[in-house]
Amino acid sequence: MITTAPHRSPGPNPSRRPRAGRRPRRLLRLLLASGIAAAALSAVPPQAEAQAQAQAQAQAQAQAQRAVRGAEQLTDARASADGTGASADDGKNDGKDGADNVLTVAVSQSVDSLSPFLAQRLISTSVHRLIYEYLTNYDPEDARPVPGLATAWSPSSDKLTWTYTIRKDSTWSDGKPVTAEDAAWTFSKMMKDPDAATANGSFTANFAEVTAPDPGTLVIRLNKPQANMAALDVPIVPKHIWEKVGDFSAFNNDTRFPIVGNGPFVLTDYKVDRYIRLRPNKDFWRGAPKFDELVFRYYKDGDAAVAALRKGEVSFVPDLTPAQAASLKDADDIKVNDAPGRRFFALATNPGARAKNGGRFGSGHPALLDPVVRRALFHAVDRRTIVDKVFQGHAAEGEGYIPPRFAAYFWKPDASQRIAHDPAKAAALLDEAGYRRDGSGKRKGKDGRPLDFRILCHATDPHDKAVGKYLQEWWGDLGIGLKVDCLDNVSDPWLKGDYDLAFDGWSVNPDPDFVLSIHTCSALPATPADTGATDNFICDERFDRLYAQQAVEYDAARRGDLVRQMQSRLYDTGFMNVMVYPNALEAYRTDQIKSITTMPEAAGNLYGQDGYWSWWSAEPAAAGRAASDGGGSSAAVAIGIGISVVLVIAVGILTSRRRRATADDRE
Repeated sequence: MITTAPHRSPGPNPSRRPRAGRRPRRLLRLLLASGIAAAALSAVPPQAEAQAQAQAQAQAQAQAQRAVRGAEQLTDARASADGTGASADDGKNDGKDGADNVLTVAVSQSVDSLSPFLAQRLISTSVHRLIYEYLTNYDPEDARPVPGLATAWSPSSDKLTWTYTIRKDSTWSDGKPVTAEDAAWTFSKMMKDPDAATANGSFTANFAEVTAPDPGTLVIRLNKPQANMAALDVPIVPKHIWEKVGDFSAFNNDTRFPIVGNGPFVLTDYKVDRYIRLRPNKDFWRGAPKFDELVFRYYKDGDAAVAALRKGEVSFVPDLTPAQAASLKDADDIKVNDAPGRRFFALATNPGARAKNGGRFGSGHPALLDPVVRRALFHAVDRRTIVDKVFQGHAAEGEGYIPPRFAAYFWKPDASQRIAHDPAKAAALLDEAGYRRDGSGKRKGKDGRPLDFRILCHATDPHDKAVGKYLQEWWGDLGIGLKVDCLDNVSDPWLKGDYDLAFDGWSVNPDPDFVLSIHTCSALPATPADTGATDNFICDERFDRLYAQQAVEYDAARRGDLVRQMQSRLYDTGFMNVMVYPNALEAYRTDQIKSITTMPEAAGNLYGQDGYWSWWSAEPAAAGRAASDGGGSSAAVAIGIGISVVLVIAVGILTSRRRRATADDRE
């Protein structure tokens, strides 16, 4: 996966640890009193239809697990809001619970947070689109804004007040009605609490006041006009759950299940780097999803995920390498989807990590502060080779910051501005700027320090590694050394500014405001000890002025021109260089998935959409069990699960982990 700047974690709060020994006993008494524990532990009755009974037993056990979680929520609601509690599943069953049709998606990216106020990685934000409604959605055909939680919206004549009509047919998964007050509370919390604005604060930075005059009306008053008011990509959360949260920087929403939401799915269980399980929301206003369960199953190794797809253990695999896609092209019951993507793949240089208060930090190489050095490095990059050799044609050469899929904002440099592949020019630039070779052929700066750089690389991403080898060769020919640091976690060094270059990339939304905002000065951390929304510590006054202009421009043509000017400025500063726009290269089993909606519908992607269309629309190929997390169920398995549920509750296991990053393939 392509990752950008990670967030610093504040660490666990010991005062939030649960008191062991009290609540588990109370829950066990509840289970025994209701007969659930007895049912879970009962022996298999001697009847002829063993398979049918096994399925029935598994379904009964699933109900028992849900009852356990429900009992936990009912008996300790405040602990839920404070982030304490125990899961009813120790993870040994890898997410199986006996559903007939399971859509299993292989993923390699770790969840940074299940809190929509903190999460920025694509896997996390994709899950949030499934479990929470936004005010508006994007049409799968052409990405225009369409109703979500709001059925209609309109501005005042001066564009400073926006009124949204909130639908009456949406309910939270715990049965409570969704009202405008939930949306007003969500936005107001982001306005008042900086920690709640970590992920999506750019959307509310210009809000003056948000009110709910009645359950069906939301009113947002602005300080100045704001162009993205029909594209506020902010999950709306239930006030009655989230108002109990104390520290929004520490609450990850990952210890109490099911998670209360109002989207097409309900998140029922999660294990770090193992799986995320979701069930259809039967009361979803647009209609319930057709699969009985959706499971995101973690695979660190891409080849292992492809092997699981071949065996039918998973239904869908995203982010294929060209070699993997080619190997699946003629496989039985497997369809490969190859479409223009919404992401870019770039080189980012450390511009000198800094905070708003002027504090400098990190260990970035000072030579990269020289625009001549950055330009020379980029002149040595052969984008055509990267497209042909690394992506094997499943990508387009990079130019501007926004991919060509978004035609209204796409920009490309003219011939005089373009940093074309020209190694000779790169060498001449370095010579003229005083970075000359010594006797051994190494380039050195005026301070005598060699031009030896480090680049952050994702250990799980073969594209990073392959491009890194080419860069070592190309820059080595210039007398520049490069160490490719392939790490499982690039977040910590990135946040600390302990890097010289990095492989960078974002998934871009139809409205580009968010991916532009992360390069503004306001996105920097307040102090070196704080966390900002910045991607790469870029702060440029001209870029900021253009950003402010486009943010208030309602005329589509004029706004598009301003966004293109921003990309031109970002290109000229040379702190980021887009190398390619990768295709969405993914595959699914046609004997498990009969039909599924791409976005856009004509030649679009399935994974990481601007909405929930793919998984909500997916239709099972046939009755019966689809891909499961490890195979079918049996009576013995059902009994074993029941025992493990009771045992886990009895010991009161708590897993509390804080994992955040500013962007890892963020939407």
